[in-house]
Amino acid sequence: MLKSNLEKIFNAIKDGNNLGESITLVGATKMIDPLVINQAVDLGLKVVAENKVQEFRDKHLLINDAEQHFIGHLQTNKVKYLVGNVSLIQSVDSVKLALEIDRVAKNKDLVQDVLIEINVGGELSKSGFDLNNAITETLEIKKQCENLRILGLMAMLPNSQDQDYLASLCDKARSLYDELKQKGLPFKYLSMGMSNDYLLTIKHGSNMIRLGRDIFGQRNYNQQ
Repeated sequence: MLKSNLEKIFNAIKDGNNLGESITLVGATKMIDPLVINQAVDLGLKVVAENKVQEFRDKHLLINDAEQHFIGHLQTNKVKYLVGNVSLIQSVDSVKLALEIDRVAKNKDLVQDVLIEINVGGELSKSGFDLNNAITETLEIKKQCENLRILGLMAMLPNSQDQDYLASLCDKARSLYDELKQKGLPFKYLSMGMSNDYLLTIKHGSNMIRLGRDIFGQRNYNQQ
């Protein structure tokens, strides 16, 4: 299953996005055993990511030869466990969090790569910067945080069947990404797209997708 799932995804993204950019596939490994993660890595998965700090701490030393990211909501008191141990923190959703990551990175004498999380659908249930102030806040973080390198944006689309609406949100996220890149930020990644919507997002500017179910199958949440 793992091999055929990955082959299907690799085939779907091989031509890149609508702008000709290559797609970075991130395996979302919440509740996935390290042995299975390593099987996926052996089959060509190059980047994996956790949602929970405790799960990252339990598993990250058991993962072989894969770049590791963090994609979940992050509390400031848990920043110390990630800085310097993950290649990319994708979910920087507040200035307060950015300042704490910067402080810890400075103490560790390193630069931590991050993405700024945007709330592209303006949903009350989701964290992230509002589209209307994302540019101002991102530039402020860049100004204040010398030990952060902001490599792009992260977004999660709303749960909607309206494909035109979702496409318009993708276009807004890409416009924001391009505008910030033009202001001199070293942007590489627009991380947008999950198992249910990644084909749409890569048609509208995403160049990084975060897939769990489509790689590893349905998780059994009753085991928690």
